[in-house]
Amino acid sequence: MLESLLGTVAVPADLASVESVRPGAEMDPRQLDLPADAADRIWQAARAVYGTGIHPAIQLSVRRSGQVLVDRAIGHAAGNEPGADPDAPKVLVTPDTPFNLFSASKAVTAMVIHLLDQRHLLRVADPVCEYIPEFARHNKQWITIRHLLAHRAGIPNLPPQGMRVENLRDPKAIVEIMCDLKPSHRAGRNLAYHAITGGFILGEIVERVTGMSLRAFMTREFRKPFGFRWMNYGVGKRDVGRIARNVQTGPAPFPPFSTLLQGAIGVPFGEVVDVSNDPGFLTSVVPSGNLIATADEIARFYQMLLDGGEWKGLQIYDPRTVRRARMEEAYMEIDRVLGLPLRYSMGFMLGHDWFSVYGPDTRHAFGHVGFTNIVTWADPSRDLVVAFLTNGKPLVYPQLYYLWSLFREIGSVCGKTGR
Repeated sequence: MLESLLGTVAVPADLASVESVRPGAEMDPRQLDLPADAADRIWQAARAVYGTGIHPAIQLSVRRSGQVLVDRAIGHAAGNEPGADPDAPKVLVTPDTPFNLFSASKAVTAMVIHLLDQRHLLRVADPVCEYIPEFARHNKQWITIRHLLAHRAGIPNLPPQGMRVENLRDPKAIVEIMCDLKPSHRAGRNLAYHAITGGFILGEIVERVTGMSLRAFMTREFRKPFGFRWMNYGVGKRDVGRIARNVQTGPAPFPPFSTLLQGAIGVPFGEVVDVSNDPGFLTSVVPSGNLIATADEIARFYQMLLDGGEWKGLQIYDPRTVRRARMEEAYMEIDRVLGLPLRYSMGFMLGHDWFSVYGPDTRHAFGHVGFTNIVTWADPSRDLVVAFLTNGKPLVYPQLYYLWSLFREIGSVCGKTGR
């Protein structure tokens, strides 16, 4: 009863019974010039996060100097939610369980755009209407691709119909909704997080310049070269049941936080969680919100970026392209949607010395967060990559301290290398 009121899930007394490690994946920390207990210290902090009962399942991948330090999971991918029957069937999470990355998808979508720029198929400085002429409606002809990547396009709010499953299944309907949006302010003037809107437009641009769907492009350019099992926008119908099921946890959402989120996404908080589990959503392409991957897969993607665009001898990006994607576009400016001072590049949320989602002293880190406690990033100063995935969806909750403590411990254990 108490767990139901607090919005937490049942946590077993024996944590070892619900945790798993990818066999043979983790490197001895001492071979990475780290303390022998480095992985254990990080995992104990992750266990403390799980112990709060806020997250039914956690998946964590940490890479140092290109090698795997931690690749583990704990909890249940399905069957354990606030108020659930203790005897109900439960599905254990493993390092191979796919998760929806939600807004952490944006970083990957942005890098698809940067790849097309590198290949001279588009220019990020071009107006969107150069590629989608009908987008020019309502005086939007001045909005550039760069504005979209940097959350300065002036169209941050998605109308409710944009998240209806029947529309998500129809790309033409989504494009029409995006083209008919009216700007809330002039492009380039204000920083305002585009939670969903920008991704749909970027996805349409990809299709129009390549002649391929975003999903097909991802398969050709990333899934096959990396050997990924997942790492794509949505899944086929047969794989819907394999994805970690999202669960609303924590205290009931309350204003102003719930109001801000609804304005950005277009539907109430609880409805976002429900839609995210809908087969129609999971089999659609939502460039800003339904990349499906494991922590290991997204960590490998960031490792490639950290290594200057190279993966196992294959030069996917020119190093200059990666550097440009990380260049600062907003410096601790108040985001008019999120209400926080943030640093952005063209596609990434950037770290900071004292206020950073990646922990303290992470000025050089670049990555992205996802609804609501998914965090993925790389930190060149530490030669570090981290992917923290969860299916617990709280909004504001006191146990957030434990998550901050985990990220602080990762940064402490994996100190700066001078890279």
